[in-house]
Amino acid sequence: MTEHELDAAGITDPVLRSAYRRCRALNAAHGRTYFLATRLLPAERRPAVHALYGFARWADDIVDSTDPGAEDGGLRGARLAALQSRLDEGLRHGSSEPVVAALSDTARRYAIDHGLFRDFMAAMQSDLVVTDYPTYADLRRYMHGSAAVIGLQMLPVLGTVVPREEAAPHAAALGIAFQLTNFLRDVGEDLDRGRVYLPADLLAGHGVDRELLHWCRTQGRQDPRVLAALREFEALTRGVYREARPGLALLDPVSRPCIRTAYVLYGSILDAVRRQDYPVLHRRAVVPRRRRAAVAAGALAQVLKLRFHHRLRPAPVTAPPPPPAGRARPMSEEVL
Repeated sequence: MTEHELDAAGITDPVLRSAYRRCRALNAAHGRTYFLATRLLPAERRPAVHALYGFARWADDIVDSTDPGAEDGGLRGARLAALQSRLDEGLRHGSSEPVVAALSDTARRYAIDHGLFRDFMAAMQSDLVVTDYPTYADLRRYMHGSAAVIGLQMLPVLGTVVPREEAAPHAAALGIAFQLTNFLRDVGEDLDRGRVYLPADLLAGHGVDRELLHWCRTQGRQDPRVLAALREFEALTRGVYREARPGLALLDPVSRPCIRTAYVLYGSILDAVRRQDYPVLHRRAVVPRRRRAAVAAGALAQVLKLRFHHRLRPAPVTAPPPPPAGRARPMSEEVL
């Protein structure tokens, strides 16, 4: 299927094809929900999404590195700076580094604003020195670079049925909603890395501080004050999903099943957190496989329906007949 995606995207250079394969492998290995949703896109658009994910994953892995010597941020900072240099060079002239090469090619093909990548890297740099956020407004400013820009990078690949600027606020909100979901799911893991993404004023409103979070984490205990804060953060996150939802209808119809699936599956993480009584200081809440499979099956049915109707749609009467060619690929061969 990888080769079919690359062929469909018109990526013919062998070195570039290898670069995109590397990004696809990163997506498949680390982005289970994201990768599942991506498979619902038309084949020709998937390599671009893999490239965007692969680069973001690389930077995120640097920030969260547990390598010896990385704790003071010096090694991670140096690695991020090196990545920034590779990115700048790649966006100008191309790159021999596979992930940057694929990203640069995607940015060129889809005319993605380079400023979005600079904003993303700035947010990654801030993660090395900023360990908490006094207010939700402070957190939103950080998430512009860490999450909103991901939605904005994706938008040219997904396509829209309205001017792109009309869909942009919803795409940005969806990126933020997904990241807020991750913040809630990963409270304990982030705390181990020295970071608290839940706004300090939200926590303080329930009598919670970092020390209490650490106590719950180390003792394996819950506290009603922490539970109340987590419930408020969940409600806040669901509000951002509501901001994002109108944007689904503004996307190219062939992209909607992919993004709707991601929307539902990430929302299901919130459902799992609530259903399991907010265990996030001690373990990750996981969406059951049967739920993931059911959502994916429903989305696949939508994709097949779209492709079926597209195949049956009559050609415009003014269109000339296509020239003779070799055997066309059956629609069934194009499905995932």
